Amino acid sequence: MAKNNNNDKMSREERGRMGGEATSQNHGSEFYQEIGRKGGESTSNNHDQDFYQEIGRKGGEATAESHDSEFYQEIGKKGGESTSESHDKDFYQEIGRKGGEATSENHDRSFYEEIGEKGGNARNNNNNNN
Repeated sequence: MAKNNNNDKMSREERGRMGGEATSQNHGSEFYQEIGRKGGESTSNNHDQDFYQEIGRKGGEATAESHDSEFYQEIGKKGGESTSESHDKDFYQEIGRKGGEATSENHDRSFYEEIGEKGGNARNNNNNNN
């Protein structure tokens, strides 16, 4: 047991740990879901979109600093597998259509010429390497 200032009192950390363990033993997952829901609602009521964008940016930066490209490849693979298990062909056609519309609204002809040229060059390079 951790001591504070060489006396018999428990440290704040030790009291907190013990309290957390007792709470965990006395409450089920529904308790934690409910307090999480209430906390989320309270946060939502007290903060705007800029707050969420900022914490998202900070979280993304922290994740990027502590993980390599293999981590992102693995979570991308898992996400793709999960999505393909829960969605059908119509889902992919719809998101493809929406993505195409959004892209066409934001780009002119030169954009498509450039990506077509890059794709053609990449294909030629792959064929030359085989």
